Amino acid sequence: MSNHLANETSPYLLQHADNPVDWYPWGEEALQKAKTEDKPIFLSIGYSACHWCHVMAHESFEDEEVAAILNQYFVSIKVDREERPDLDHIYMSAVQAMTGRGGWPMSAFLTPDGQPFYGGTYFPPKPRYGMPSFTDVLLAVADAWQNRRQELIEGGKRLVAVIERQSAVREDVKQEDVKRDTLRVAFDNLWQRFDRKHGGWGTAPKFPQPMALEFLLRYHHATGDALALRMVTQTLEAMARGGMYDQLGGGFHRYSVDVQWLTPHFEKMLYDNAQLARVYLHAWQVSGESFYHTIAEEILDYVAREMTDPEGGFYSTQDADSEGEEGKFFVWTPAEIRSLLGQEADAFMEAYGVTEAGNFEGRNILEFVGHMSQRAELAEARRKLFAAREQRVHPQRDEKVLTSWNGLILATFAEAARVLSPSPPPLSPPQLWGRSGGGESTSPLPQDWERGELYRQVAERNADFLLSELRTPDGRLYHTWKDGEANINGYLEDYAHLVVGLLELYQTTFEPRWYLAARELAEVMIEHFRAPDGGFFDTSDDHEALIIRPRELQDNAVPSGNAMAAVGLLRLAGLAVEPRYAELARRSLVQMQPLLAQYPLGFGQWLIALDYVLAPPHEIAIVGDPEAADTRALLDVCATGYHPHQIVALGTPDPEASTVPLSQGRSQIGGRATAYVCAGSTCRPPVTDPAALRALLE
Repeated sequence: MSNHLANETSPYLLQHADNPVDWYPWGEEALQKAKTEDKPIFLSIGYSACHWCHVMAHESFEDEEVAAILNQYFVSIKVDREERPDLDHIYMSAVQAMTGRGGWPMSAFLTPDGQPFYGGTYFPPKPRYGMPSFTDVLLAVADAWQNRRQELIEGGKRLVAVIERQSAVREDVKQEDVKRDTLRVAFDNLWQRFDRKHGGWGTAPKFPQPMALEFLLRYHHATGDALALRMVTQTLEAMARGGMYDQLGGGFHRYSVDVQWLTPHFEKMLYDNAQLARVYLHAWQVSGESFYHTIAEEILDYVAREMTDPEGGFYSTQDADSEGEEGKFFVWTPAEIRSLLGQEADAFMEAYGVTEAGNFEGRNILEFVGHMSQRAELAEARRKLFAAREQRVHPQRDEKVLTSWNGLILATFAEAARVLSPSPPPLSPPQLWGRSGGGESTSPLPQDWERGELYRQVAERNADFLLSELRTPDGRLYHTWKDGEANINGYLEDYAHLVVGLLELYQTTFEPRWYLAARELAEVMIEHFRAPDGGFFDTSDDHEALIIRPRELQDNAVPSGNAMAAVGLLRLAGLAVEPRYAELARRSLVQMQPLLAQYPLGFGQWLIALDYVLAPPHEIAIVGDPEAADTRALLDVCATGYHPHQIVALGTPDPEASTVPLSQGRSQIGGRATAYVCAGSTCRPPVTDPAALRALLE
């Protein structure tokens, strides 16, 4: 018998559709049932690539006795955190406030009107790890609901008040202005907490921190501080050498369970790879190290090959498990390698840390411990192992398309198209573009085009898909799409991330439609999400009413919607010549400033926005025929090297025909392509020579 999840589109919910637990999706039917039957709600939140979510499902949600308890005493609701970040934020905040920690699967107990009163994460089937059994928890909560209900209700009210305070902005700092010293203090805090031996921050489990790394690259660019660059390069090399990076197929796993980046938690997330590819791209621009260039390409090739829907969207996640075992798809024995590589095997195993004893449950996670020159020398060996691995049972994918995460990867593909083209070597389609959309090994794009052109096509196709399939006729966004069906009202993060992605795509193609779409979405964001005291709510003014209107201010694995809105509005302000956008962003930054300095790892995207304000950015208008050589020469100057504080518009030789305001009213000098550069309130005389433009930007 199926429960009430059978008609859902979320792969995570569908994984539970045949459980004996009488699951409901979040919605009026379940909430009303709880009120009518006077039962508390058991809310379980997870996602399809979550290993411990699968464990709890097998241990408890597939168990008839556990299901009988849940069905008798509770109304059980299952939520995909990726589909409903609003619910995830509210109830994760509650669990963290109650227990001091959080994670997935998340287990929360609510009153029929949605107020949380008890919660945790994973509960085992029998007492262990210092935790009670799940059945003991269920029976204790059911008893408390019958005999101590008022106490639970009062506790729930206090908890909601705590969550509301956490989402409030700092009222006491509204009159301050943005301060450069905030960046210095944030940098000092990052250096003090930096792992000088292994790179990165923290102990096990150890997460990549792409936003902090991006901030440090910008800080180095602005100040020349060598320590900032050292933190970036040491971390990026250690991560890309370790087992957290897929040495054969490209792309990063979610995090490392140890401090030295060796053993990953094997799921792969679109948002991690979107952000990390961009960091490696920027590190190459700053340092000139080809290794970073290669890793950026390999990540994007992985996404194009493994995570692309035939319609043009990008899938969300790739599971950690295959054939019921975590990591089985990715690990090797020496015998397997010898059978495939023959005489090359010993050199490969030495370079990639393969031993008879293994480093993961008797088998080997590949880690690159050799010299950099060996990586190129062993390319053919990696190709052979990759081809053999393709014959294994692949981890499952969560093939829903999320607007927000697609906005992140859109920005990365668009920028990569701009800075990597032309780029040798030519494509090898079976290695780079096979398995697209889950089909046979095919090349969805032409084989002999340069990577930059391929990435541009991928980006444009994605933007077309998002604007046609996930945007309503009145300009609103949906959050999620799967199998031709879009649903759930868009969140702040959907608008903010897509605005930034579209602006990057405009600066790669200079097609006005991408700028126009970004500005239209920004206006919708301001109209429906703006908070009266500055910043934005996570949900629109016509969204479903919840116990609070969530407002995530801290950056997590993905940039917060508020931080990304600030970045997008600042960049849009330059193109649109619209100070209103910059003022909205600046007001948010002023309120957040004390937290940025004190907790830089939790507010990395905010630091990026603050750095952009303080630069000040170069606003560059180039006027010329986009196909003419002199115009391309000026555009190439803007695309070459690391320029985090610039925005570029392209206008036509007819000043009245330009769409983007930054390029309007400007004309060519002497019939030649001409560049106009302004920074802050100062504009320099226009130039027509690429060398002169380069001097202005440097």
